Amino acid sequence: MSTEENKALVRRFYAEIDKGNIDAMDELVAEDYLDHTPPPFPGFGSGRDGLKQVFRLFWEATPGTHDIEDQIAEGDKVVTRLTARGVHKGDLPGIPATGRQLTVTATVVHRIENGRLAEKWSDKDLLGFLQQLGVLPEIGGPAE
Repeated sequence: MSTEENKALVRRFYAEIDKGNIDAMDELVAEDYLDHTPPPFPGFGSGRDGLKQVFRLFWEATPGTHDIEDQIAEGDKVVTRLTARGVHKGDLPGIPATGRQLTVTATVVHRIENGRLAEKWSDKDLLGFLQQLGVLPEIGGPAE
């Protein structure tokens, strides 16, 4: 696949997530998908099935959208800088629903193999995410 096709694959991946179409992962993601930076919640499986579990949890608990800010591709890798927005409508493991608006930024590297996402590395604003959920206090804010 060309670098433009690889970028389009990643854009489609996020578009399907935004629609809640978790089953599209069967077409877009390799069965032995490797997530080098899994979510901060334990108990998820590995591979494509584990990814589907994670996205199902997040789709139900924090439905929203991903805005792709930038993409760069070279060889079999695509780097995407994005902003995710949603509302914390459902429970996350250990975190009851708050109804709060969420905005999280991330930089994600995907490796594509045979037309599917095969690996992922990401750097997301986990501190900001946990602060927005009220799990951690804002830095410089009042201590509770």
